Amino acid sequence: MPNIDFTLPHWMYWVGLILFPLAAMYLARKTAPGERTYGLPLGYMILVTGGLLGLHRFYFRSLLGLVYIPLFIAILFANGQERAARSLYSDASNYVRTAERTIEREAERVETAEKDLPELQAAVQVAEEGSFTKRRAEKSLSRAEKGIETGRERIAEAQAQLAEYGPAADEAAEGRAFWNSMARYAFFVILALLAIDAVLLPGLARRARALAEQDNEEEFEIDEETAARAAEFDPDARRGDADFAENWIDRLALYAGEFVSYWAVIAVFVYYYEVIVRYVFNSPTNWAHESMYLMFGMQYLIAGSYAMLTESHVRVDIFYAPLRKPQKAWADLVTSIFFFIFAGTLLVTSYIFAMDAIAVPSGNSVVSDWARGDVGFFEMLGMLTFGDWTDPNIRWGEISFNEWEIPLWPMKWMMVVGSLLLILQGVSKLSKDIRTIARGH
Repeated sequence: MPNIDFTLPHWMYWVGLILFPLAAMYLARKTAPGERTYGLPLGYMILVTGGLLGLHRFYFRSLLGLVYIPLFIAILFANGQERAARSLYSDASNYVRTAERTIEREAERVETAEKDLPELQAAVQVAEEGSFTKRRAEKSLSRAEKGIETGRERIAEAQAQLAEYGPAADEAAEGRAFWNSMARYAFFVILALLAIDAVLLPGLARRARALAEQDNEEEFEIDEETAARAAEFDPDARRGDADFAENWIDRLALYAGEFVSYWAVIAVFVYYYEVIVRYVFNSPTNWAHESMYLMFGMQYLIAGSYAMLTESHVRVDIFYAPLRKPQKAWADLVTSIFFFIFAGTLLVTSYIFAMDAIAVPSGNSVVSDWARGDVGFFEMLGMLTFGDWTDPNIRWGEISFNEWEIPLWPMKWMMVVGSLLLILQGVSKLSKDIRTIARGH
């Protein structure tokens, strides 16, 4: 299988985190069609992203998508066998190379010792019996004979090892080539099927729409009695997010929560890509996992105000739920003391972390000097150039330690943004509680 050596550029990562949610928010606000339809653009998008599994066929209600699944499984199985064969080949090749080096080294030593053996034997014979020269010659002769014997044993062991692992290495190489060819051919078959489906897709869309028109499935609707019981049990059960917004702070929290919620869709695409390139093309990335856990960290921080507004955070309701609305407001008012202590501490420490992150002198000393307090803010702005922001060779501020080297300071500044949103939402909640207590309902 061919290798995919794609590394996500940093600018593309940030642009995607900004533009994708904006586009998704725009599309979500468009009026949905009154009847169920099958869109051709969506079909082609599924063809490109999930065509290896035949998902475009399933989208258009065609069971021929099942043809893709065994081919895809064959690719995964062949790649697994190829990796196993590659491991066996690597191990066997190491043994073979070690044995060949041993034979080459010991053969030269034995040959040299055998050439010197007659001279050592003659030295023993001519030496005077019982003399120091005699004993030294005998030791040299014994050492040479033992070296020859040991060398021959090592050569014999290496030859046996070579006879055992040489064929194993050849067999593993043949198996690796076979499974690699099998995976490649199955992949080419899928590509051919995808090319055919790319042409047939408009017809598949028309057929799916016709089948949808024939279906008279009744939509599941909640009757009024069930809805009334649900509302009685939980008054907020059918409240939409917009119903929580009473001021600009609430609307800001709603927009922030909606914005970062679409990042979860990005994660689906990225991890799908990672799985495909890892198990189909044997080319795992060095950026997918890091980019996503950094993204989810920012999402967690920014969505805090949204969770507070919609009351979707975890809370022990055994005492809180039975209270009347004014009593709940009093409880929230008292506990807000601990909330603002936490949120204020988070804001201060986040700001310290963020400033420390850009103070690291890893490329752009102007920004780093400002973060360390060596230059003023306006002086720093006057010294900055356009290249300081656009040059891909510049890495200013704290960066990750892996090969992707993504700057980490933007994530830490998102901690500051999340803290500010959380404090603003706390102020909004505090004002609502005070009004509730004042009104008594």
